[in-house]
Amino acid sequence: MVELADLELPDNPKLASNIAHFARALRRAGLPIGPGRVVDAIRAVEAAGFTERRDFYWTLHACFVSKHEESTVFAQLFRLYWRDPRYLEQMMSFMSPMVRGAAEERTAQAAEKRAAEALLDGQERDTPEQEEAKEDEMVLDIDASQTISAQERLRTLDFEQMSLSEMHEARRILAGLSLPVKPLRSRRTQGLPGRIPDWRGTQRGAMRRGGEIIDFSTKRRRIRYPNLVVLCDISGSMSQYSRAVLHFVHGVANRRGQDWAQVHAFTFGTRLTNITRHLRTRDVDAALKAAGAEAQDWEGGTRIAACLHDFNRDWSRRVMGQGAVVLLITDGLDRDPTADLGREMQRLSLSARQLIWLNPLLRWDGFAPRARGIAAMLPHVTSLRAGHNIASLQGLADALSRPEDAGEKTRLMDVMREAAPDPDANRFAFTRAANTQT
Repeated sequence: MVELADLELPDNPKLASNIAHFARALRRAGLPIGPGRVVDAIRAVEAAGFTERRDFYWTLHACFVSKHEESTVFAQLFRLYWRDPRYLEQMMSFMSPMVRGAAEERTAQAAEKRAAEALLDGQERDTPEQEEAKEDEMVLDIDASQTISAQERLRTLDFEQMSLSEMHEARRILAGLSLPVKPLRSRRTQGLPGRIPDWRGTQRGAMRRGGEIIDFSTKRRRIRYPNLVVLCDISGSMSQYSRAVLHFVHGVANRRGQDWAQVHAFTFGTRLTNITRHLRTRDVDAALKAAGAEAQDWEGGTRIAACLHDFNRDWSRRVMGQGAVVLLITDGLDRDPTADLGREMQRLSLSARQLIWLNPLLRWDGFAPRARGIAAMLPHVTSLRAGHNIASLQGLADALSRPEDAGEKTRLMDVMREAAPDPDANRFAFTRAANTQT
């Protein structure tokens, strides 16, 4: 067992000061730690001793962690603070803007970014771009009035074109987006004042007064909220967009006071995977890591029809009741030529109150439904919209509030009709060829 005495700690170490600094880092990472817990932790370490790292870890864990979801943040901070004395240099390399290939050599684990931000506490490394910006400060001040803000540019930037720092900021914006939905009026009623006459209630009230009717009772229809079902394509061509959309769905599923009855999430590539329970984790990094570990077909092939068939057969009756809204995120490029994608889409649309399709390919101005899978899916969706940036995800609220707005579906259906061959012309050509042979 490795002892803490063997670890390389700062010069002139003071254990109480280090524990207090470690507690402040935990507090910046989101753990509710006050001065009382710090005092208890110091006393607990004095009583339990700290000859072994495991005993020291669990002693601080018992003092600082009160919820299960806080364990991941605590573990990352403990590893960075007590085991690796050069954590600042290592985490600086993760947080500084750089090319994607160099940054992906070491992927940050769940909650590691939050731990790094808590330990760094606003420190930044000077990059060549920042040095040039300092030298040309006056030029930037002059040009800033003629350009849009960085946040507005980020909202319209394609997810696939974002750098690591831009994607980090985009995920923060996506976590704060909301997806409101209007309540549905049920056929069932409740005994509250309304516009529907309640004859039974009126008779019961009259019987209490000897049969005399003094006032009429009324009732109103019950209010209920629908479920949100998300079907997200995680194939190779959709991986970057899928991660961004799942960040958005995680924020919707964990936001307090949201109007959805329940939020169900499924991923599909070559097979269907239910990741609903993973998205209930409060930490988004831990949630997506667990979802990616269970979805073994991430960045693999695409079998849309087969996966929709599995959903219609195994999950439709469980999650699609009471007017559910389905959010389908895919490019529609099905790789299975033998499957009946149109039939599965028709069955899915009949079970949903709204079927909204987000297709990142709509970012191209000249997009046309030439692919077989897209042509089979398009007639059965309620609305077709782009899903390649933050602004397109913000437009989902309009799609829910205005079911009559079909988005790009109307235009693309007209393109399909113009490109389709004329059946009367084909029949005339066939008749003329038969008469010629005769």
